[in-house]
Amino acid sequence: MEMALETDRLELRRFTTGDADGLTALDTDPEVMRFLGSVRSQAEIAAEVLPRLMACHGRHPGLGYWAARVRGDGELVGWFGLRPVIPCGSPVDDWPDAPTGEVAVATLGYRLRRSAWGRGYATEGARALVRRAFLELGISTVVATTMAVNTRSRRVLEKAGLRHVRTLHLHWPDPLPGNEYGDVEYELRRDEWQSLPR
Repeated sequence: MEMALETDRLELRRFTTGDADGLTALDTDPEVMRFLGSVRSQAEIAAEVLPRLMACHGRHPGLGYWAARVRGDGELVGWFGLRPVIPCGSPVDDWPDAPTGEVAVATLGYRLRRSAWGRGYATEGARALVRRAFLELGISTVVATTMAVNTRSRRVLEKAGLRHVRTLHLHWPDPLPGNEYGDVEYELRRDEWQSLPR
């Protein structure tokens, strides 16, 4: 299995069909999905979510979504991703996927099981992908978004070097608790990242 990268404590590799159970455990946990929307069914995860996560690598070598596990442990603890996008005037969540070819902007994403929370894994994986984006992939800007009330995720983005650029108040058909405080967008440009202390 191709290993995308290793950090001090994590191994990130491409998803396989064998990750369906681990992904189901992640996406059916109401606390994990608290700021993301409805809990998904096992059938939806196997038929739609996992194939979508796996397909990105074929269109954009070096970018995509990676299953994460603690080094020396086979259990899936979550995932990290860099999705290539085309910036436009709408919120980051609505930016379309970039076509195959040269990519300048990528969205950073991650999701971890509750058992992995509070251990610094999200920051470690996010920093590793930001580094890869700028040093290996030639990405000019990394962006991310979350709900304003998701303070844990906001802190991870800040520790990875991203800075808050705007707060949006969007109208969702079925808003989540905390929606009234808005959604926040974060950004980090390569030239800014190069000047950060490491």
